[in-house]
Amino acid sequence: METKHSSGKILKIAGPLVVATGMRDVQMFDVVRVSEAGLIGEVIEVHGDQASIQVYEETAGLRPGEPVVSSGRPLSVELAPGLMGQIFDGIQRPLTAMYEQGGSQIQRGVEYDHLDRGRLWTFAPRVKPGDEVVAGDILGTVQETQVIEHRVMVPADLRGRYEVTAIAPGDYTILATVATLRPVGGGAAVDVRMLQTWPVRVARPHAGKHAPAEPLITGQRTIDMFNPITIGGTATIPGPFGSGKTVVQHQLAKWSAADIVVYIGCGERGNEMTDVLNEFPELIDPNTGRSMMERTILIANTSDMPVAAREASIYTGITIAEYYRDMGYSVSIMADSTSRWAEALREMSGRLEEMPGEEGYPAYLGSRLAQFYERAGAVTCLGQDRRPGYLTAIGAVSPPGGDMSDPVVQATLRIVKVFWRLDSDLAYRRHFPAINWMQSYSLYADKVTEWMDANIAGRWSARRRQALRLLADEAALEEIVRLVGADTLSAEDTIKLEAARSLREDFLHQNSFDPVDTYTPLAKQFYLLDLIMSYHDQAQEAARGGRPVRSLQNLDVMARIARYKAVDPDEAETVYREILQELEDEIARVG
Repeated sequence: METKHSSGKILKIAGPLVVATGMRDVQMFDVVRVSEAGLIGEVIEVHGDQASIQVYEETAGLRPGEPVVSSGRPLSVELAPGLMGQIFDGIQRPLTAMYEQGGSQIQRGVEYDHLDRGRLWTFAPRVKPGDEVVAGDILGTVQETQVIEHRVMVPADLRGRYEVTAIAPGDYTILATVATLRPVGGGAAVDVRMLQTWPVRVARPHAGKHAPAEPLITGQRTIDMFNPITIGGTATIPGPFGSGKTVVQHQLAKWSAADIVVYIGCGERGNEMTDVLNEFPELIDPNTGRSMMERTILIANTSDMPVAAREASIYTGITIAEYYRDMGYSVSIMADSTSRWAEALREMSGRLEEMPGEEGYPAYLGSRLAQFYERAGAVTCLGQDRRPGYLTAIGAVSPPGGDMSDPVVQATLRIVKVFWRLDSDLAYRRHFPAINWMQSYSLYADKVTEWMDANIAGRWSARRRQALRLLADEAALEEIVRLVGADTLSAEDTIKLEAARSLREDFLHQNSFDPVDTYTPLAKQFYLLDLIMSYHDQAQEAARGGRPVRSLQNLDVMARIARYKAVDPDEAETVYREILQELEDEIARVG
């Protein structure tokens, strides 16, 4: 039962913003219950005894004079076994339980347990009585799903060293005490439960952050090869309506080499979240052979839900992601989209009558975005074992009309290190993923290509640079062709255009609905790129030797290269060597 610290009365109602008087004792970001209906809200501004509250539920029907009661605690999430595979709303209410109790309409003011209090979990200790532990140490484990081991840690807010006085294996609920700790040197004992809470607006602590260098393998060729992201990196996907932001994020959620995925649908259309809910349980994780939902947490805050809850959903998602990062996992968080979150900030700022910034967004838009993305990273977790943990943040942005000068896009670009620019022209030509290879960039590319050279193929970085130069040359040559025609090009330039066409159509284009092409392992990515660039090199040399260009353009082997992306990964190296030999033989026969 919540402790009631301060109570007041409603003075004014403006959509999701409620102003209450008699709230002198409240603090910023305290959770309150508004009106007789008990609507959940959060204090976002305090003036004397007046508090401005953003209400996370529909405020229709509220009247001035109704009571407002503070809980005296900030908005927090519950962290315990049972999170994995669940679907929550923006303030961590379980949508499945809400549907079972109230049907398709979310009932206002109804309290729900965020996690199942009655379920028993089998706890296996990792320490024994007499051991000394510190914050972040793993006390024991619970098999949360078939693929995720939940690690019960010493609470992160404890300071100093503690001695384990009691711990035992067994079946426990999340509210039961699984271990008792006593401060070394004396003091009151601390009972540790599996259920812990953490304020969503406070980043969870760690022992240190370091520069990420290992790539987050996504299986998407245009990302892994040209604009890679690291484990623990940050990226943004801006693009206009219909350019494929959600599809790219779905692909990253499905296939990226992360242990755990937290997917936030922030203000997106309900049908898109429905696609996620339908697809993920049926999708088989290639690494485990189990359902993707066994390592996924979904937070759904669709466009028809109260706008204020969008703001909370981002923080709810990143706090849950940090919790699993602290266990030593690699976690990816997908936010779709931060534009809808920024719109919620703008609406609340306008109702608070704050001085507007560019295009009406609040002046603190950039700092709020930075607070979100800076919680990502590669860290050393708390605890004596110094285990690494990774949190990768990828946010979609939906600028109006695809305008890249939009304040949300520009503020995001000042923070993140990977920019995947979605292009509506590519999308209209049915080229997916519609990531513009000339306008996108990755500041992790140098580190990642070093890793690729050392672990995948020694010529990875050389072939990558050569392919990017070829794509840049193609853009310049196409201008010449449009002005004076293709007949004016030299033989070498004609070969360049043919190789660039193969690069665009056979390498950069990827079919997310094809069971083989939807995910390409790194070795196969290199083989495919090397085949295209080998054609470019050998055909250029043959053209300089006077071989007929038209014959070099129409080699039969080019059809095999185009079909290579449909080759089973287990046969990729064998088929690659066959095609490479066939290419050499066919060019030798030309002329």
